[in-house]
Amino acid sequence: MSSAAAPASVGSGKELANPPADGITNLRFSNHSNNLLVSSWDKTVRLYDADANVLKGEFMHPGAVLDCCFHDDSSGFSAGADHTVRRLVFSSSKEDVLGRHDGPVRCVEYSYAAGQVITGSWDKTVKCWDPRGVSGPERTLVGTYAQPERVYSLSLVGNRLVVATAGRHVNIYDLRNMSQPEQKRDSSLKYQTRCVRCFPNGTGYALSSVEGRVSMEFFDLSESAQSKKYAFKCHRKSEAGRDTVYPVNAIAFHPIYGTFATGGCDGFVNVWDGINKKRLYQYSKYASSIAALSFSKDGHLLAVASSYTYEEGEKTHEPDAIFIRTVNEVEVKPKPKALAAPQ
Repeated sequence: MSSAAAPASVGSGKELANPPADGITNLRFSNHSNNLLVSSWDKTVRLYDADANVLKGEFMHPGAVLDCCFHDDSSGFSAGADHTVRRLVFSSSKEDVLGRHDGPVRCVEYSYAAGQVITGSWDKTVKCWDPRGVSGPERTLVGTYAQPERVYSLSLVGNRLVVATAGRHVNIYDLRNMSQPEQKRDSSLKYQTRCVRCFPNGTGYALSSVEGRVSMEFFDLSESAQSKKYAFKCHRKSEAGRDTVYPVNAIAFHPIYGTFATGGCDGFVNVWDGINKKRLYQYSKYASSIAALSFSKDGHLLAVASSYTYEEGEKTHEPDAIFIRTVNEVEVKPKPKALAAPQ
């Protein structure tokens, strides 16, 4: 990836009022509005109106909340360190426990294609739930699928589910037939996986590691498709001949252009053009690690969680904060390739 011509921006964006009081584990924009759902180690899931900078609702859980996702504009699902999967309805302040895992639930996704909630846990399973069967957890569980290791990250595109686990394993499923993975892979990065996110066009996924790298992978197993895969270095700095490498915690794809942002423990957000292998932009440094990123449905806003992720253990750190950036087209639109001069 070339990063020579990536300009930097000034300012962090608009800071949201009433942020979580402890580490932010994820944030996501709604598919229908600029509502933002945020999960945190402070045991809360919060719903914000990002345009009005207002906290619209909050649910308190018995333990840390490790992930959250929307169902519709005023309801969502949460993944708890207390092993539970919950449905949260902000309009009526009502919550149900959809079900449980045997360990902390690390990831939750809602599949609009399958009408199911998909969760990944440190108990080494993925579970699928039908949120309509709320009269008891045994009625909501669709299936349990063993994984080779603890689940660290999940991503969906259409009927495809990508599961990234400890031990650098990647399982790719078709949601219409979960009995076996369609493909079993190992990460092409040498170090522990931190985040996986599918390309919006459904052709593959980006995967990041704790060692300042991102790989671009393709589902199609043909030789021509696999020849396009590559990995690149990011979120690292060189000083006095010594490289400092930072985990890449977050990947978010732009919904219109298919470019993507990465956030690292170095406090930087970079925007990349994966097809032309260029860095398009670097936002000015945030006060703490970038824990999560999300583009709004029209790509005009980027939510940034600046939140210490304990990569250096307990230490004094800046307060956790959420910033809403207005995205300019120049930051995210691929630049046309320069045409060769006529001979």
